[in-house]
Amino acid sequence: VFQAHARKGPKRPLLLYQEEVYTYQDLELWSNKAGRVFGQLLDLPGGGRRGRGGGDDDAQVVAVLLPNCPAYVWCWLALAKLGWAMACLNLHARGRALLHALETAGAGVMVTSLG
Repeated sequence: VFQAHARKGPKRPLLLYQEEVYTYQDLELWSNKAGRVFGQLLDLPGGGRRGRGGGDDDAQVVAVLLPNCPAYVWCWLALAKLGWAMACLNLHARGRALLHALETAGAGVMVTSLG
């Protein structure tokens, strides 16, 4: 659905973050770049752990622990394009709460930032 909208109106604004406006074309470009990085570094989509059910029909899961920023959206779109599910983790979760969220998600990989 996103790619169809991006083709119809690539220059249309989609995301406003602080003072920066991102268009459909921008998000398409950055999510494709993120997807290439995920594919190279994480051996996606073939590798990794499957969801909790373990069957072939289960989505492969990547946990994402990022602040509210454009990169969060790029990761979401990139993982969707690769056929992976994104487990959205609460940036403020710590200790047992974070461990529980990770275990429940069944993710074999986590994407986060330094800050």
